[in-house]
Amino acid sequence: MSINKLIIVIGAYGSGKSEYSINLAKQMKMMGKEKISLVDLDVVNPYFRSREVRDLFAKESVEVVAPDSQFDKADLPMISPRVKGVINDLSKTVILDVGGDPAGCRALGRFIDDINQRPYEMVFVVNTKRPFTSDFKGIVEMKTMLENISKLKITEIVCNTNLMEFTDLEMISEGIVIIKEVAEKEGILFRTYLTMDDKENKYPAEIDGVKKMDLEYFLAKPWEILSVSPTLPPSLQGGIKRE
Repeated sequence: MSINKLIIVIGAYGSGKSEYSINLAKQMKMMGKEKISLVDLDVVNPYFRSREVRDLFAKESVEVVAPDSQFDKADLPMISPRVKGVINDLSKTVILDVGGDPAGCRALGRFIDDINQRPYEMVFVVNTKRPFTSDFKGIVEMKTMLENISKLKITEIVCNTNLMEFTDLEMISEGIVIIKEVAEKEGILFRTYLTMDDKENKYPAEIDGVKKMDLEYFLAKPWEILSVSPTLPPSLQGGIKRE
């Protein structure tokens, strides 16, 4: 039996790690992967969690593993009992969406023995426009904290520098410069920067050797849940209607 990838996606609140995890699962499905499981291990943050796309992804034959539906919106440190079995199923490509705080890392640490039974990649999503990852020192300190608590090593860093609709090319380029310095000093892979729904191709396919990955917008912001706008993307409207 071939061993498929286990990809751990981790990042601070507001880094965009859940959007990245969701888009990564969809991308892999489009590439022909038959058995994909997206596991929601974000045990603290009540918003922007990958479990929000469970119904939508079921139609695409992508499994989303999260607490039972009655606990979907609960701000509780709950983990589905199915997680261990999914990690141990080598026939599946598994993506773990993990909260980037001590609680999230401890949740991940519960499965350390299972994770180490198969090759894994651990991707650190960074938005340099967030308080604790705004500069070289802050990013390295957070990386060290995440690794120490989870007892796992980060293998790749992804740039998601943005301020939502106020993002511009200069801002992204500045983020790439900071993150590239971290990647070089820490000896980890840095090959991707993220954009959101860049249908007009405002941003280049590559900046200083770092390639663009354009994300589709899946997760509703808390204030958008309160009222459905006809101008929102269909995937987002679907998410709001389920509230």
